[in-house]
Amino acid sequence: MIEACGVTKKYGKTAALSGIDFSIPEGELFGIIGPDGAGKTTLFRVLATLLLADAGRVSVCGFDAVREYRKIRNVIGYMPGRFSLYQDLTVEENLSFFATVFNTTIEANYGLIRDIYVQLEPFRRRRASALSGGMKQKLALCCALIHKPRVLFLDEPTTGVDPVSRTEFWNMLDVLKGQGMTILVSTPYMDEAGRCDRIALMRNGRFLTTDSPSRIVERYEPSLCAVSGDAMFPILKDLRKLEGIHRCFPFGDSHHVSYDGSRLGLGDITAYLEGIGHAGIAVRGIPAGIEDCFMELSPEVESV
Repeated sequence: MIEACGVTKKYGKTAALSGIDFSIPEGELFGIIGPDGAGKTTLFRVLATLLLADAGRVSVCGFDAVREYRKIRNVIGYMPGRFSLYQDLTVEENLSFFATVFNTTIEANYGLIRDIYVQLEPFRRRRASALSGGMKQKLALCCALIHKPRVLFLDEPTTGVDPVSRTEFWNMLDVLKGQGMTILVSTPYMDEAGRCDRIALMRNGRFLTTDSPSRIVERYEPSLCAVSGDAMFPILKDLRKLEGIHRCFPFGDSHHVSYDGSRLGLGDITAYLEGIGHAGIAVRGIPAGIEDCFMELSPEVESV
């Protein structure tokens, strides 16, 4: 349904995309996971025919993104990261407007948005500007779906939204995927990766790796532990000095530390920190998560 080959885009001397290659089959929920500035939005704009790539080829639903961009626009739904609906129109007026743009009506495709719209109906006469973040998100999704697209592009749809609304939104995506829709979603939240069939970890305009979340985690090679203590920042600096440590970065109330298990053990790390005067040290082995994999694949990242 979506194919990209060698997609490259520069803004002046800055490379936003550097030879991106991937394909997405019909009915897959594919996630692009990466921090701000990774190139996610630029890629989405190229795929949605809103921006021309400097090099490479893109096709959506078999249509070429340059020669057949009008056909692509009729078969996709696009929800940009920033809320872009008409703030002075009501919920109902926004939805009616977008249905009219695609020569359809709310009634014709109501079945596709019913489960989402029932949460908005009590506020259908409220202006979009007066909606909460979660409600704005639901309205934007309804507007992207009202013409019954074959492919749905969602660029950081849950950024700035409360945890409950984030969970609700991903539950909606599961329903849409169950109906056979192909979905491409980007997010800076590593914890959302597990909701996708496959993901691409992205940084500096490149895909670091592409696979299912479980397989990416399975390929994580170093030993991993969580370290906490009384003085966390000095502990972080001292851990990075220890020979055999690969990476160390803050993670909530502890530091995640990847290390060479053939040279170090948990006891060695504990003894090292206590030996140089750190108190309250707790070291425990942990399984790797997507964020750990991302950090290990990005050796140039400065954690602090």
